[in-house]
Amino acid sequence: MQKFAKTSVVLCCVALLSSTISMAQTAPVIVVEKTPELLELQVMSTLIGVKEAPENNATIIAHVSRGNLLNVLEQRGDWYKVALPSSTAGWILRTPGEFGQMSVEVFPTKNPPIFAVDEASQKVANEKEGIVNVRPGHSPVVLTLPPIDPQQVEPPQQNLPRESISVPDRWRLMQALGFKFPLYDPYNQNPLKGDLPVLKNLGEDIFFNLGLISDTLFEARRLPTPVSGQIAFRPGANDIFGQGQQNVFVQNLIVSLGLIKGDTTFRPPDYELRFVPVFNFNRARVQEAGALNIDPSAGTRRIDNFVGVQELFADVHLRNVSERYDFDSLRVGIQPFTNDFRGFLFQDSPFGIRVFGNRSNNQFQYNLAWFRRFEKDTNSGLNDVGKGLRKDDVFVANLYRQDWPVLGFTSQFSVVHNRNNEKEFAYDNNGFLVRPAFVGDVKPHKYQVTYLGYNGDGHFGKWNLSTSAYVALGTDDHNSIAQKSQQIRAGFFASELSRDFSWVRLRGNVLFASGDKDPFDNKATGFDAILENPQFAGSDTNFFIRQAMPLIGGGGVALAGRNSILPSLRSSKDEGQSNFVNPGIGLVGVGADFDITPELRIFTNASYLRFMETSSLALLRNQAMPSSSIGTDLSVGFHLRPFFTQNMIINGSAAVLRPGTGLKALYGDKRGSLYSVVLNVVLTF
Repeated sequence: MQKFAKTSVVLCCVALLSSTISMAQTAPVIVVEKTPELLELQVMSTLIGVKEAPENNATIIAHVSRGNLLNVLEQRGDWYKVALPSSTAGWILRTPGEFGQMSVEVFPTKNPPIFAVDEASQKVANEKEGIVNVRPGHSPVVLTLPPIDPQQVEPPQQNLPRESISVPDRWRLMQALGFKFPLYDPYNQNPLKGDLPVLKNLGEDIFFNLGLISDTLFEARRLPTPVSGQIAFRPGANDIFGQGQQNVFVQNLIVSLGLIKGDTTFRPPDYELRFVPVFNFNRARVQEAGALNIDPSAGTRRIDNFVGVQELFADVHLRNVSERYDFDSLRVGIQPFTNDFRGFLFQDSPFGIRVFGNRSNNQFQYNLAWFRRFEKDTNSGLNDVGKGLRKDDVFVANLYRQDWPVLGFTSQFSVVHNRNNEKEFAYDNNGFLVRPAFVGDVKPHKYQVTYLGYNGDGHFGKWNLSTSAYVALGTDDHNSIAQKSQQIRAGFFASELSRDFSWVRLRGNVLFASGDKDPFDNKATGFDAILENPQFAGSDTNFFIRQAMPLIGGGGVALAGRNSILPSLRSSKDEGQSNFVNPGIGLVGVGADFDITPELRIFTNASYLRFMETSSLALLRNQAMPSSSIGTDLSVGFHLRPFFTQNMIINGSAAVLRPGTGLKALYGDKRGSLYSVVLNVVLTF
């Protein structure tokens, strides 16, 4: 039994061994060999060529795009032989590439290939992509990714150190994505609106900005209109003032051409060149001869046109003085300038040299400037560069302080000196004498006056406040009204307090400009500005502010100029000289703004006006003034933006001045109320 058992065991072992050998002969056996460390190559350049041999002049057999991973088969210096997806191989040279990196990067592979002994497994293992499942007696199953849809976003590449590609010309990114916009479209990227750089051959970051504004005005009004002493078209028209119906049509085309160097997103431009011509057409119709021209035979209608240059300057960025781009800049040429927030003292487009900048993260802004004023075209009010510069210099030094004395309020301190040396006779385009004014002894004169001012604008809690105060100190070597030299001592104050209640803003206004009490006391105490354009108490919707009312000299001297609140008795606000022997003015008013819709705003104003002193008026008219009352000014207007933007604005207003006793004494008490109706359409590109 023991021998039989041993024999059985031996036979079983032999049979098991025989079976194992038989299975080894029929089933595939995969033998994995360990290999030395292998390398992978990743393309870092946008596109790189694969060459047939490791030589610079070898034929390019394929191109590989950025991000692709290739197995390295062989290395010869900086040349790498790589396996291509097309079951071929080629050579790639590692060189310095774009953006400071190499054209390719080489690193140890994270997934080394498996080498199988038998032919079938070797074929499966060499597949570049997919998942391979192999079972004995079955064909290999290869699962591959679906074809890439070129319309979809390319998936991230593995081992890619940076997913974003630097775009040096970032302004053209929209075009690279296929967006194209016409030049007449100002709402999207447009090289005419400073959205794309131009003139790249001259430098980087140069932008061009084109602005077009069509400003159309129609105005109908009734004013005191003087009757010509030489001729009148109406029988019996022998009064001082005749029929006052007038209408005016004005069309301005403003073309703004600007060339800017520098990225102005967070800092001032390196330099700026700007040229702004204005093309003007105007037509005026009145009822009295001699009102439009010194020659009464010119009739009661005037048609005129003019081209003025309102801006022509070079602006140079001098330096940055902090990491937050506090700066100093220099601007030379014809340039617009306003000294204060509301245009009470000086607002013009003179020739000048101005240094300006800021400090302490824009908490302080400053201006240091010298300006010389241009002669104006009489009928358009534009700069007449053909006539040259006047002998009228303005020196300005002002300082703005943000958030002082409280957060949300800006204060400004200014010193302005006006030196006028115009001692020659000057006539306007219509033949009227403008320097000196046709008043008194009509003697040419010169003057110097210094204005010390404080201006503020902002809010104290829920209350909005805008205020201005000036003191005028100087000398006039000969005032035509006083007929002697004068020491100038005058003052001015204006303030507007308002508060918002949802869609309504309520406003209160007060203004005071000192008047001259005695024209013969060698002290001129009537306040006058250099060239004002007040945005106050309704501004150009207010009848008294908007309209120029002739007073004496056949209309050669006005009570107040157009767009002026000061009754300064000048010949012309634009072309005349300042006069500090005047009656002064006081104003108290209220107003309200109503934001009816996002497109429509309606505003109303009511103001009471009076002269501060009447002695200068009594002297000129040779009559006693019974009262200082000018009257009550009432106005209503609207501001419409039909497309919710500034590209089209329609303004309209109606105003009436109910004369007080003092104004009736000057113009007669049978004329009734004075009125004006204005319609203004502004189109902007």
